[in-house]
Amino acid sequence: MLTRSVAVIGTGYVGLTTGACLASLGHQVICADRDQAKVNRLRRGEVPIREPRLPELVAEGLATGRLWFVNDAAEAVRRAEVVYLCLPTPMGPDGAADLSELEDVLARVRDVLPPGCVVVNKSTVPVGTASRTRRLLGRDDLAVVSNPEFLREGSAVRDFLNPDRIVVGSDRPDSADRVVGLYAGLPAPAVLTDVASAELMKYAANCFLAMKVSYVNAIAELCERLGADVRDVTEGMGHDPRIGRSFLSPGPGWGGSCLPKDVHALLRASDEADFEFPLLRATIDTNAHQFQRIVGKIRLAATGDRQGSLRKLRVGLLGLTFKAGTDDLRDSPALVVAALLRQAGADLQGYDPAVTAPDHPGLSGIALVDDPLLAAKDADVLVVLTEWPEFRALDWTRLAEVVANRVVVDARNLLDPGVPARAGFSYHGLGSAPITAGRVQSPSAEA
Repeated sequence: MLTRSVAVIGTGYVGLTTGACLASLGHQVICADRDQAKVNRLRRGEVPIREPRLPELVAEGLATGRLWFVNDAAEAVRRAEVVYLCLPTPMGPDGAADLSELEDVLARVRDVLPPGCVVVNKSTVPVGTASRTRRLLGRDDLAVVSNPEFLREGSAVRDFLNPDRIVVGSDRPDSADRVVGLYAGLPAPAVLTDVASAELMKYAANCFLAMKVSYVNAIAELCERLGADVRDVTEGMGHDPRIGRSFLSPGPGWGGSCLPKDVHALLRASDEADFEFPLLRATIDTNAHQFQRIVGKIRLAATGDRQGSLRKLRVGLLGLTFKAGTDDLRDSPALVVAALLRQAGADLQGYDPAVTAPDHPGLSGIALVDDPLLAAKDADVLVVLTEWPEFRALDWTRLAEVVANRVVVDARNLLDPGVPARAGFSYHGLGSAPITAGRVQSPSAEA
């Protein structure tokens, strides 16, 4: 494999994973971030995000001299053959992707990029961003390529080194070949296409996944109304290779750093293209309904009444991050549900194994504790909101001793329903009849 000199601008989930993994493949990688304190920590091998194997790869890259960090983007790109732009593209007030950080970096590096350098948009960006990048650079001697990432938080390193596909969009075959060559040896097909198709591909994939989650959440609600069990329904669906098993687990709604902004960005792009996308709008509406539905299940389970008051009821929250395996709280469905409970007057106490400090605005109003038993203490209802495996191993007999009422709402269908039921809890999952002390109640109770 040909070793390349690579610059990575931005050291968030995508940038740091990209830099560390490319260094592990043998390339010389320099990562830039404007946060000097963060750069200093990374130089010491301190990884600020929770991501399996990433600290080890960073340490390996530093030890071999193949990976280093600076806080000046212009310094990072001066000798680079390939420059990866891994910058935040958050959702703006109008739903469109905010490209201001990308534009700022381009203004700072355009005059120092080496002739013949390939500039790669790795971040999720709207169709047309590559063309916009070329205009902002204003240099005909540079190539702009789209190479969207398909990394999942909590398994980003594994996804990078064992990808399903490597997508490269370019109007210049030689530039596309240079980018594909960076991944030589990885067991994945290369999908070579034009820039616009590559840019749209990431949005199309993420929005499809959001639709799938909204669909299965709707099916779970229908199962409750018809007396079916969503676990059995999705088990049968998952055997169909046209559908597959992934993203067939009902939950409190989709969220995180990607799906919400990507769904809204594609909807915005559709509007600008004068294309009505009712399926995507329904996906968003269904997700908003799911947050309210979870609160409704908690209300019914805790009070026995659909209209029962949650005021002053103590709710113990198990899980606050948007998914297990990460410490990311951005657009977490757990925090959306928590905010709705708080608005209804509930007192909240929460535990998450990856959250240790209440420095996120979404944690406001939640008494953060460091033990699930403390989250359960004097609780009128326990709610599982994140699918941390350790919650399956909780001692429900001990939990039963500290709660005020033995009621659990499992918004992830994570638990074996019989385990809390044998400890005297009434169990309320998604898409099935509730269970109390081992007995199945009438499915009409939550219809």
